[in-house]
Amino acid sequence: MAKDKHPKKQNPSSTPAATTTTATKQTAPDWPVFKPPLPVVSLDFDSPIQDKVVVLRSFFPKNLCRDYVSFLRTLPLTTTPGKPKRGMAVRVNDRFQVEDPLFAERLWSETGLKEAVLDNPDMAHLWGGEVVGLNPNIRVYRYTPGQFFDAHYDDSNNLTLSTPENPSLPVKTTWTLLLYLTSSTDGCAGGETVFYPNDRQTKKEAIPISPETGMLLLHKHGDDCMLHEGKEVTAGEKWILRSDLCVRR
Repeated sequence: MAKDKHPKKQNPSSTPAATTTTATKQTAPDWPVFKPPLPVVSLDFDSPIQDKVVVLRSFFPKNLCRDYVSFLRTLPLTTTPGKPKRGMAVRVNDRFQVEDPLFAERLWSETGLKEAVLDNPDMAHLWGGEVVGLNPNIRVYRYTPGQFFDAHYDDSNNLTLSTPENPSLPVKTTWTLLLYLTSSTDGCAGGETVFYPNDRQTKKEAIPISPETGMLLLHKHGDDCMLHEGKEVTAGEKWILRSDLCVRR
């Protein structure tokens, strides 16, 4: 587990963005093709929390989300322990983790995400540097009724990317990427991602963002990460694909 780098954020705990050393050694799966070709809509960022959280709605069309959920059910998911290691937030979910640079590159360059990030000069200041791709550490999360992720912060990590221009490019992660594959329209109840902008877990200051099928959510992590949690799922299943934006070091 990465050390908490935020003196004011000693409690609750932080959680690492995940590096190549933390990934479970899994064989990269044969991910479904992006069909229809992406993007299917104009990808325009909305900002539920200015400079901290941005979303791209309909990043994946609903039929592709259904295809992915069906495929993800075939993966060897592992249930996280109910009692975490010291200093880690309580998380109860089922997950799969794999180091897959090819799929990370597909998510970056074959979905319209690369253009949405790089061709928007008004948002260039947000990313913390020159964005060069996504963290190849791909995580799959499934939350079933009773499962949740307690309040925590996401750490930034340093890693090395292999790109066509540079096989050993030093990068760091700056924004968490969450792709929601299910929502209330698929029978999922609860599971909101709730942000606390003043580092206090109070209902009055909570900013909940409900899952939307196919929505991509990016939130700043590292030193500027907001306290946040994944609320308990009360019905159905919440499925998420997770990676991180990487910028050149």
